[in-house]
Amino acid sequence: MSPRLSIEEQAKCNVKCLIDYAKKHLYLNSYDTVYTENILLDALKLTEPYSGEIKEYDFYKVMDELSSYAVKKGITDENSKLLFETKLIGICMPAPSKVVEMFDEMTAYKGIKAACDMLYKLSNDSAYIRRPDINKNIIWDYNSERGKIIVTINLSKPEKTPEQVRLAKEAKTGYPKCMLCKDVIGFSGNAAFPARQTIRTIPFELDGEDWFMQFSPYSYFDQHIIVISDEHRPMDITDGTFRRITDFLDMFPHYFIGSNAPLPIVGGSILAHDHYQGGNKVLPIFTRKNRKIFDVASCPDVKLSIVDWYNSVIRVESKNRDQLLETVNKVYKEWQVYSDKSQNIIAETKNGKEITPHNAITPLCVKNDDGNYQFNLILRNNRCDETHPFGIFHPAAELHNIKQEAIGIIEVAGLFILPGRLASECTLIKDILTGKAPLNFAEIAKEDNPLSKHLGMIMQLVNDNGTALDDAKAGQVITDYINSACEKILDTTAVFKNDEKGQKAFEKFISKIVE
Repeated sequence: MSPRLSIEEQAKCNVKCLIDYAKKHLYLNSYDTVYTENILLDALKLTEPYSGEIKEYDFYKVMDELSSYAVKKGITDENSKLLFETKLIGICMPAPSKVVEMFDEMTAYKGIKAACDMLYKLSNDSAYIRRPDINKNIIWDYNSERGKIIVTINLSKPEKTPEQVRLAKEAKTGYPKCMLCKDVIGFSGNAAFPARQTIRTIPFELDGEDWFMQFSPYSYFDQHIIVISDEHRPMDITDGTFRRITDFLDMFPHYFIGSNAPLPIVGGSILAHDHYQGGNKVLPIFTRKNRKIFDVASCPDVKLSIVDWYNSVIRVESKNRDQLLETVNKVYKEWQVYSDKSQNIIAETKNGKEITPHNAITPLCVKNDDGNYQFNLILRNNRCDETHPFGIFHPAAELHNIKQEAIGIIEVAGLFILPGRLASECTLIKDILTGKAPLNFAEIAKEDNPLSKHLGMIMQLVNDNGTALDDAKAGQVITDYINSACEKILDTTAVFKNDEKGQKAFEKFISKIVE
């Protein structure tokens, strides 16, 4: 039996393991290994390298042990462990410019898809995308006749402790301006901002402007990318947006690309920086057929249709880019000023001289196998009134126990990102439905009870199913309830409802575009 290593010797051994891993997975050149190892040793206040042989190791365990060692030695603290871990991995990675060279070389020899695969693998192997955390997410498909919905409960972003919240508030400095700014590349991070020494981006031009692409660290779907303006400017949709989207697809035809609406409630979580999202063509909306097709008089090469989907989607398809963009722009400009009080659609409201716009659009675009551009233009409206304080076309309060946040580009296309709290809360509800926990509505209704927000849901499930279900059945009825809630949320976001009156109103709007 080999003698147990001292804490310092184990740290040296882990440094050697990290070097070995970097050579195999992070493109560390053999000529740079001594240089890199010495920098790692210095960061950990170690005076010499490990002289023994390394055995099999787990990368994430190695990194956890190295950061734990740094905490024990006072090099970092418990709340900064992940920042320190990212710093160590960043030391082992090729420089951002080198990754761009690698990407370009791979594109030249094996094509753009192979280059994207290479960058995605590097993003995973470097723990920029923390795959063990992503794999904790709970995911299932709901195959409704009206269209498949993918549901995920997001467990990869753990809730912060009160102490971490306090530290984050104190750490905010205003630099970088936001999570998407190019200034984050190599940023060491703090309590308010994740470390980004391991991020690698690919620059390019879109419609004559400087933009860049990176993978999302949260990886909500396969090869989830973010395409970001070099300039820190607010989200907006203009005719330039649609040109940039088609430019992107000309370079990356294997991806889809789209933009959140630039208005609150119907927009994304970061409206301060112009950006798009995309990735592999996995969103359910792309699988749906057309409900009704129209000819566009001024653009004969264009096919325009209403998509058979929960919310209000206009699909514009063509190989002719000029006619495509002309039609897409016409849809957007008409929608910006369109009102139909019979459908509760009001384009803008006035308060004195101040005008507040309410109509917006969520565009998603792919290139079909036959080479057609296909825009899916989801019509949105963010107006609120006394009856709908959270938004006329936003989930009402009775659905907030499932999803309260903005229903952005990913959800309206059929992929729901639900809060991680649901996992533990659904377990508690399951215990009630199986009789493992007592049913006490008075206790559940108390504000400090984690199930208080689910009171209506519990009452319905108990009324329909009782409290003597087996585990499997209890789990299924909870899943069915969540699936139904997601359908209701998508129905709520439809500005033209999926009934005879709503569809006639929808066609009335489309007549302004195709005539």
